[in-house]
Amino acid sequence: MTADSSAQIPSIVLPTARQRRRGMLLILVLALAIFCWQLGSTGLVDETPPLFAASGRAMAETGDWLTPRVNGLPRFDKPPLVYWLMGLGYALPAGTFWDPLGTWAARLPSALASVLTMLALGDTLLRYPLQGDSFPRRTAIASALAFALSPLVLIWSRTAVSDSLLTGTLALSLLCQWRCYASGSGRRWWLAWIVLAFAVLTKGPVAVVLTGITLMLFALIRRDLSGLWASLRPLQGLLITGLISLPWYAAELLVEGQPFWDSFFGYHNLQRLTSVVNDHLQPWWFFGPVLVVASFPFTPLLLFGLGKLIADFSRGASMRRIPNRDSLNHFAGCWLLAVFLLFTAAATKLPSYWLPATPAAALVIASTALPPSLQQRKGLLVAWCSTALCTAILAAGLLASPLWIPLIQDPEMPTLPAELMASGLVIRAAVCFIVAVLLGTRFFWGAVPGRLLAWQGPMVLFQLIALVPMIQLGDRVRQLPVREVAKQVVEQRRPGEPLAMIGVLKPSLHFYTGQVVVYEGQSRWALVNLSDRLSSERRRGFKGVPRTSLGASPSVLVVIDKLTAAKQHWQGLNPQRLSSEGIYELWRLDRSQLDQRAADLQADKFLPSWRVPRPERY
Repeated sequence: MTADSSAQIPSIVLPTARQRRRGMLLILVLALAIFCWQLGSTGLVDETPPLFAASGRAMAETGDWLTPRVNGLPRFDKPPLVYWLMGLGYALPAGTFWDPLGTWAARLPSALASVLTMLALGDTLLRYPLQGDSFPRRTAIASALAFALSPLVLIWSRTAVSDSLLTGTLALSLLCQWRCYASGSGRRWWLAWIVLAFAVLTKGPVAVVLTGITLMLFALIRRDLSGLWASLRPLQGLLITGLISLPWYAAELLVEGQPFWDSFFGYHNLQRLTSVVNDHLQPWWFFGPVLVVASFPFTPLLLFGLGKLIADFSRGASMRRIPNRDSLNHFAGCWLLAVFLLFTAAATKLPSYWLPATPAAALVIASTALPPSLQQRKGLLVAWCSTALCTAILAAGLLASPLWIPLIQDPEMPTLPAELMASGLVIRAAVCFIVAVLLGTRFFWGAVPGRLLAWQGPMVLFQLIALVPMIQLGDRVRQLPVREVAKQVVEQRRPGEPLAMIGVLKPSLHFYTGQVVVYEGQSRWALVNLSDRLSSERRRGFKGVPRTSLGASPSVLVVIDKLTAAKQHWQGLNPQRLSSEGIYELWRLDRSQLDQRAADLQADKFLPSWRVPRPERY
């Protein structure tokens, strides 16, 4: 480094305790506004969130806190922590009053996990400012917002699934591990391993694998395996993690046996890594575009920060001379690379798999607060200009919405284009991004953290005044008909009458009715399966009874979409049409008519197929 460039690097200014408290308070306020505002104002989005929510609610209602169950069947998809937290929300009194849609309790674990992640990022940067950072409080807030404003984080933090909880628990564990290493004292080394146990109880052994890859990469580039080992005590730490997390796995295996082993470890963990499940086949380079989208519009800053890290890593031996407390940026690079390597190697790929990398990406983006060397100034200028261009393109695309919104064609949301155009929300979003470009350009020659905050402020406003109302509009168009037909089911259902959903399959129908629902598709086999299942299937809360048996219900309630109802094999059954909501109709169907049609189809070689085991069922 030249004398000129080194002279431009300011010394680190440690915030006072009062400044840290104010910075953390501001981050907390922003986090609550971004993630908790109007959290329970919309219904659950099919198809996965209702499965999580129904499982958590079932724990609170039945008192069975060991095995998650949904629609009368065990749900071995994920470990229990997310269900336990949801169940605690549903166990609170007067839930129908303060949580009428039942979605606040289901979404709160995801939202709070992201709130805690913002606080952990902010507190780490306030206590361990980046080398050469003279504005650590601004950098801490900017880093927290860089995480929160990731499109992936904005979506999944308001979704009733386990991905945000894994991201939060893993981020807290990794940050605790780095802070233990940076302090050099090894104090509270056990805290990181306790939090890691919560991550294992959220999504299984993948949390340990990601932690292991991150630490191995960090030890490799630091050439300090002994120092890392002494600070973190991994053998004792893994013992702590195991003592906390493994008892549930052992108890579940003891109670449920082979089905739990085959489903959780075989299908949902090993098979997802080694083969494609649920048709989630993606090319090997899938997470390259995901990385770009996940940090948009600040992706150029992320790429600039990654470029600096690669340059640092290439120097090799000089890495060891960097003090431990100045290695956070390098640790974040290893963290991000660990997520990229593991899930790129996995056969099954989903955008949500990138979520555990978003806190690391936020730290890398915050590293742009470091004063650049003379050689890096041009690169940083290009990064900022590219960020401005990305934001401007996004704003232009939103302003051009009259050209592309009419092209949206979704049979479940036929009125969405017209309602979205009439709402003015897209134009409101465009204005937010235009203001972001103007403010970012206005402060272009100021301190980088201040410039980044100027850019992020309008994006926070976008979340509150545009994105949340868009979600509410989409809920009204897509999910309200399901809730309305569910109300009709509750009002119209006779004692002992079974309930089925045919064609478009919505697990939220089970959630909103609280009844076991027999789900089948559109085909002829679906009709045969329905007839056979009503006579012989068994699951908790449902017992199929032949129509001719004493006490059997002579009818079945059927929720069917209009497209499926128009198919020939569903015609001529003479149903009693009880209600019509959106694309759905509610029928009361005479089981004798259904059985006769099923017998005719079986004579044409359409035999029941529902007994064939399926890894994922509801």
